[in-house]
Formats: sequence, C-alpha cells, structure tokens
Amino acid sequence: MSEAAGPVAVVFPGMGPSTFAEVGRFMVLDRYARRRIAVADEVLGASLLAGFRAAEGVYHAFTQVAFLVNSLALADRAEDEHGLRPDFCVGASLGQRAAAAYVGSVDFPAAIRLTFELARCEEEYFAAEPDDLVTHCFVRVPDVPFRELVDAFCARGEWIELSGHLDEGSYLVSLRSDVLDELIAEVRALGGYSMQTMRPPVHARRFAPLRAKAEAEVLSQFPLAEPSIPVISDQDGRVVGSAAELRTILADTFDRPIDWPAVVGGLNTQGVGTVYVTGPDLLFHRLDVTTANFHVVPVTPKSAAKPVLVH
Repeated sequence: MSEAAGPVAVVFPGMGPSTFAEVGRFMVLDRYARRRIAVADEVLGASLLAGFRAAEGVYHAFTQVAFLVNSLALADRAEDEHGLRPDFCVGASLGQRAAAAYVGSVDFPAAIRLTFELARCEEEYFAAEPDDLVTHCFVRVPDVPFRELVDAFCARGEWIELSGHLDEGSYLVSLRSDVLDELIAEVRALGGYSMQTMRPPVHARRFAPLRAKAEAEVLSQFPLAEPSIPVISDQDGRVVGSAAELRTILADTFDRPIDWPAVVGGLNTQGVGTVYVTGPDLLFHRLDVTTANFHVVPVTPKSAAKPVLVH
C-alpha cells in the first residue's frame, strides 16, 4: 500500500528465527544496537553478545534479550532516520516486552530483567512438562478445511490448539511434537505450507499454569507505569491505555492466542495509515492483511544496512 495520511503505529514483531548468525553482524556494527547492548551488559552482569553467541535454542534467555535489544535499537533508528513519532504501539507475542519499554511502562533495564526472568520461568515450566510440546506456523492453507483438520485431531483425543491467527490461511498451532509430522503432511495435502517450529510452545489455554507461575514469580516483581501512547492488544485488537490493562495482556500472552487480523482491525478503527515494523522480522510486515491495509515501513537488520533515501 502506498504512503498514507493519518495516525502512525509502531509494531514490535513476534520473535521468529533470530540467531547470532543472522543478526550478530548487525549487533556488532549498528550504533543504535551497540548503545542498547552496553546497557544490557551492565544489567546482566555479563556480555550479551557472548551469551547470545553461545546460546542453545532459538528462545534461550540471552536470545530473547538480544531480540528485545534489537527491536528497540531499530525503533531508535526509525525515530532518527525516518522521523517515527507513533500515535499507537503494538507488540506481537514476545514483542509485547519491547512495546512495554517503548511506551515507558517499564524502563529499558527493567525490560531486560523482565525478559530474562520470563525466559527462565518458561524454561523451568516446560522442563517439568511430561510431553514434548511445540508450536508450528502454517501459511497459505485453506481456512475451512484447515479448521476441520484441527477438529479431526481433537476428535480422536489429540491435544491441539490454535495459538494464533496471522492472516487468511496463516496460523500458529500448538500440539505434541509426536504428531507434528502427520499434521504437516495433512496440511501439505491441502496445499498449505509448513514454516518454522517454536519450542517452547506459546499462546495456548493449556499453559494457564505457566501464566499463573509467570504472574506470581516474575510479573508481580515489576511495577508498570501508565503507557505514554495507547497500545493495541495482540489478542483482540482492543485499545489498552492503562498500566493494569497492559499487565493483563502481558500475562494473556501465555494462554491466549494472538489474532493479527484483529490487531489490523483495531488499527483501522483508529484511522492508522502507516505502520513501522521495528525488529528482526520475516513475517508481520509481509502478511497480506498488513500490506493491504497500511503503508508499511520495515525497519529490520537487513533494511538498516541500506542507505536511507531523503525526499
């Protein structure tokens, strides 16, 4: 969509593949990232880059902090180079933590500690989970047959939940890893495509005990301030304007699915014409429902390597 008038939103994307091999060069060379990393090193009492480089697993605590740092560094770049001054803020999935920092509900050092401790909390919880559970992303799958397929798995007694609706034909699904290959084969037979697997899994009703654990052990230790600009909930697109509401959506991420079309609807209701997607993102800025509704400005590690054209 071409450049549009109206309010502007900043979107902090959910965390896709973001390994040191993919973003390490950006973190070492980018002046905005280096400034954020210096703070992170002080808060962590250790080198973020060293911990990130050595991290095992895409969702390791150091990897999640690196994602937070990179997302906020790219928002810094968007402000300086693109003149970003958003009227609304969105945090999709793990991007909620960057959003909470950006709107001033937690300061940056607190956001680092919050992210690190929540990652540790999740790791502890899933280490005690008897099943190996995953969340998998599918795209370009026909909606009605896909939902019927999920219902069929449920009918035979399998645990399977929709953890996210991303776009027409694009979903996140949580299930046991033992049956993932079967589901992938069925989706391919429907003409859909299999994307990445997330471990640990996310956004499912089964994880209500994880939500309770995170609230009691981590979120309760971090007081939140009122957000400086309204936040759009990634669960249903509603406008969040208070600290109490923001705390609720931070907890909701554990046991409620994300609904990106609802976010788009919420932004449309507010008249938003342009969205800046700031962070290591391969998905949200490319979704049809995003590009069809807004002028999209991706500010990613890849785009940061390109010169900015001044009009």
